[in-house]
Amino acid sequence: MASNVIPLPALPRDATGTRATRRLRQTGQLPAIVYGHKQDAVNVSVPAKPFNEALNKGAHVFELSVGAKKENALLKDVQYDHLGTNIIHVDFARVDLNEKVTVTVGIELKGDAPGEKEGGVVQQILNEIEVECVVTEIPSVIIYNINNLKLDESVHVKELTLPKGVTALTDAEQIVAVCHAIKEEIVEPAVAEVAAEPDVIKKEKVEGDEAEAK
Repeated sequence: MASNVIPLPALPRDATGTRATRRLRQTGQLPAIVYGHKQDAVNVSVPAKPFNEALNKGAHVFELSVGAKKENALLKDVQYDHLGTNIIHVDFARVDLNEKVTVTVGIELKGDAPGEKEGGVVQQILNEIEVECVVTEIPSVIIYNINNLKLDESVHVKELTLPKGVTALTDAEQIVAVCHAIKEEIVEPAVAEVAAEPDVIKKEKVEGDEAEAK
C-alpha cells in the first residue's frame, strides 16, 4: 500500500434516512457511500475520529476494509451540516492506484513577505487549485514560499511548484496571493448644521404683523 493511502475500516450499512444516519453519527460513525468502477454502490459507515484526522492532514485516497474485502477509494465529497462544522455524509469513488484522477488540492503560504515590512499586507486570493495526477501522487497540500513577495507584487498559479507528475488544471494566470498597501480610511469632517434661513424670515414677519395689529 502506498504511503499516502490511508487505511480505514468500514462497516456495511443497511439503514438509511435522516433518523438512521443521525443515530449512526451519535455512535461516532459517519454514513458514507462507495461507488464507481462499474460496480454497485454500497452504503457503509466509517469511524469519524480517524477519518477527520486524515482529512485534516489533506488525505485523498483511502483503503477501505469492508469485512475481508479491501478496495481503494478516492474521497469525492464531504457534506457538512448547515453550520459547516460537522460532517454528515462522505462519498468515496473506487479507484485503481495506477489511474489518473482530477482532484482539488489546498494551497498554503509559508514565510514572511518583505512587502509587509514596506507597509503592505499579504492577501491569499486562491485557497485551492484543481490538479491532475496518478492517484498515488496526489499531494496533501501545495506550499508556496512568500519570502520574495514584495509590495504590489502578486503570485500566479503558474508560479507554484508542483510535485513531479502533477499538472495544474486551474488557469495559469489566476492570482493566488497579492501583497498590497493598506488603505487608510479617510474620515470626512462633520458639517455644522446651519439654521434654515426661511424660518428666520418667517419669524420676523410674524413679529412684524403682531406689532401692526397692536
